[in-house]
Amino acid sequence: MTTAAGPTRVPQEERTRAMRARLLDATVECLVQVGFAGTSTTLVSERAGVSRGAQLHHFPTKNDLVVAAVEHLTEKRGAELAAAAAALPRGPRHTRAVLQMLGNHFASPVFNAALELWVAARTDAQLLAAVGPLEQRVGRETHRLTVELLGADESVTGVRELVQATLDLVRGLGLANTITDDAHRRGRILDRWADVLDKEIS
Repeated sequence: MTTAAGPTRVPQEERTRAMRARLLDATVECLVQVGFAGTSTTLVSERAGVSRGAQLHHFPTKNDLVVAAVEHLTEKRGAELAAAAAALPRGPRHTRAVLQMLGNHFASPVFNAALELWVAARTDAQLLAAVGPLEQRVGRETHRLTVELLGADESVTGVRELVQATLDLVRGLGLANTITDDAHRRGRILDRWADVLDKEIS
């Protein structure tokens, strides 16, 4: 496509963005399915349907690819949470629905991918520098969303700690779910915790 001013750059820019997105989505899929250790630039390029040369042009090393995927994953986690929050029902079981939403998020593939990055970042300074600030951002946003959804007034003594305990609880249940399907036990625990929250912060 050309114009009087010459060739337009938009189609190429769009193709580049689409290619990068495929590579980053493929990286997240690999982190979920084969873990950080099993994720390689070769596997990612094959999964994304992108040539090795094109992949290396955008992300020369595995760390370059994974560091870029960290922010991509952060955006995916935020988008998934926002979409789930928008679909929550109102009514007497609202607190339980909020906890179910959070429990599902922390047992989801995107959380498993993030968990792989947490473990790898513990001994990788470059990865830690990328993961740390973004995880703090996710944590703040998830806390803010939880406060909003629960209608919690954090100016009341103890309420902020209950919100944080809620997030620590669902995160811990998500960790347990990486070993075995923990949905049944998770459901029973969240039922009881919803009773506590309804009593303490309603």
